[in-house]
Amino acid sequence: MDGKLHTYEVKVTWTGNEGTGTGSYRGYSRNHEVTARAKPVIAGSSDPAFRGDPARWNPEELLVASLSACHKLWYLGLCAQAGVTVLSYEDNALGEMVEEAGGAGQFTSVMLHPKIVIDAQSDPDVAAALHHKAHAMCFIARSVNFPVGNEPEITVQA
Repeated sequence: MDGKLHTYEVKVTWTGNEGTGTGSYRGYSRNHEVTARAKPVIAGSSDPAFRGDPARWNPEELLVASLSACHKLWYLGLCAQAGVTVLSYEDNALGEMVEEAGGAGQFTSVMLHPKIVIDAQSDPDVAAALHHKAHAMCFIARSVNFPVGNEPEITVQA
């Protein structure tokens, strides 16, 4: 191995045994908790389409959130290095997943829609170009087998 190895350990605990375990498909909750050292618990479930709790995070949302957050972190770091001052950043990311007739499925794409405000001294062309570099550097985007795009909207604060 030529690079540094990083490891990420999380614990997922099913909390949905409602008394009879998985005795029947409808007889248990999909609820679970995601924990890691010294971090708040993430209350998870499955997508409501698969009998999940809509008030809890599902794995599909967390995957899209991971892609969005990874892109944002790379983008902000690259902007800081390039002299682009970002004043605000928000992303309304959208993931698409296809469920097959047999129940299996996969993501077919994720599109990021970052809205960025930069200060008046920053170059909007550089700010736009850095999205391409952030995408190329993002660990999560480089690890998935479906396209991840971005359609940034950059505003220069007057």
